[in-house]
This record gives sequence, C-alpha cells and structure tokens, in this order.
Amino acid sequence: MKHFTDLIASALNDVDEIFPWDLSEKLAQGEDPILLDIREPYEFDALHIKGSLHVPRGLLESACDWDYDDTVPELAQGRERPVVVICRSGNRSVLAAQTMQQMGFKNVVSLKTGIRGWNDFEQPLYDANGNQVDIDDADEILASRVRPDQQRPQ
Repeated sequence: MKHFTDLIASALNDVDEIFPWDLSEKLAQGEDPILLDIREPYEFDALHIKGSLHVPRGLLESACDWDYDDTVPELAQGRERPVVVICRSGNRSVLAAQTMQQMGFKNVVSLKTGIRGWNDFEQPLYDANGNQVDIDDADEILASRVRPDQQRPQ
C-alpha cells in the first residue's frame, strides 16, 4: 500500500520544483508564468500570491481542458506557457503538476515549500479583499492543525 508521501516521492521523478526565492526573482524580472493555486477556496481566500489563478485541486483536470463547465480558458490554452503550481506546503502541487504534465502541459513546475515557504521568505501574501496579510498572521493561518485523532496510531 502506498501512502501520500510515497505518491509525492514518485511524482518528483517527473516534476521539477522551483524555490520561492527563484520564483520571486523571475517575477521581479518580468517573467509572467501562470501562478496556479490549487488549494481549497477557504485557503485561497485567507491568503495567496497576488495574481494567482485559483483552481481547486478537485476541478483541475476539467479546468485544464475545453468543453467543461469548469474550463478555465487561460489554462486550456496555456499548455505551452510556464505554469507554477502552488499549494500550502508543496505536496499537493507536485501531484497536480504531474497530472498537468500528463495532460500535455510542457513547462509546469511545483512551488517547493508552497505558500508556507513563500511566507517564510517574507514575500507578500494577500487576502480575498486584496489586502496584504501580515507575516505573523500568515504564520498562524498556515500553522499545522493535525488533531490527535488524525495521527498515525502507535
């Protein structure tokens, strides 16, 4: 039986990652990749990188293709564009990037360490109203909240 971490490790054989500081530099140099945030709506609304396109992971495949209610034209026509897939910690984004590669996206990478790493690198994050979120508030929002009943039995 495979675990979540096994799936991620396997996907990393196919998916490249970009560090937050490298992405920040590319953006500062005027590069314009699609910043695809695949987190859940409540996560995205709490904080996200300015200019990110939000498509929850559960809608990704249909958002990337034509002729669906969930089609996002920028994605469906963006198979040749650079895409940076973003999640909270850089795990879900690896799996999503692998899926996008299978769907024909030529230049898709995962943001290593995700939004957490972006915040740790002290890059700006914004809420649903377009207000910049304080770094300490972002730390609190991004903190892990694994309950005891969610931990592996010993």
